[in-house]
Amino acid sequence: MVQTIPISEKTTLKFLRENFNLQRDDTQQFFPEWYDNLPNISESDRIFLDKIRSRYFYQLDEGTLLEGGVKMMMVAPLLDIAGFYDAPFKTRFEPTVTLEVETAAEVLQGRIDALVVQNQFWVWVLEAKRTTFSLGLGIPQALAYMLCNPHINKPSFGILTGGEDFIFLKLVRQQNPIYGLSRKFSILNPGELDDVLKIMRHLGELISTNNY
Repeated sequence: MVQTIPISEKTTLKFLRENFNLQRDDTQQFFPEWYDNLPNISESDRIFLDKIRSRYFYQLDEGTLLEGGVKMMMVAPLLDIAGFYDAPFKTRFEPTVTLEVETAAEVLQGRIDALVVQNQFWVWVLEAKRTTFSLGLGIPQALAYMLCNPHINKPSFGILTGGEDFIFLKLVRQQNPIYGLSRKFSILNPGELDDVLKIMRHLGELISTNNY
C-alpha cells in the first residue's frame, strides 16, 4: 500500500540526494542569473520597496510574523511589483504537488505557497516561512517542490523567504538534478530588497523572452 507523506516532514538534502541523486553546484557559472546583468530599478520602485520594509518593521514590533503575514506583507507585493501577476505569467496560490519516490512505497505531497507559470513552464516556486524560521531548513522542502516541475528540459527557479531574509534557488533536471543557491539577502540591510526585485525581474525577462 502506497503511503502519502507530507513533503515538509520527510525531506532533507540527504533524502533528496539518495533518492533523486540531487547534487549542489557552488560555482558562479552555474547560477549567474542572480548577480549578472541585473536591471536598474526606478525611484518609484525604491519608494515602494521602502514602504514594504517600513511595514515589515512596524508589524514585527510586537513579535513574530507567521507564514500568513509573510505572504501578505512580503510575497504578494513583491510578486506584484516584479510583474508576475500580469501577462504572460499566471500565479497560483497553494497548488498541491506530488513527488513520487521510486525506491519506496511512498509518495510525498505538499502545497507550494505561490507558483508562477508561463505556458505550463514553472517560472517560480515561492515558499514563505515564519520570521523565526531558519531558511537553511527550508531549502530541502523548496527543492522537493521544484523537483515536481514536469518540464525537465528547462531550469526552474525558487525563492525562499521568512520575510526578513531571501534566498534564490536554481534547479536543472536533465539526467541528474543539480541545484545552486544565491547568497542570502536581508531586509535588515538597506538596499538588499532592491537586489531581490532586480533578480526577480531579470529572471522574469529572461523567461518571457524565451531565453530559456
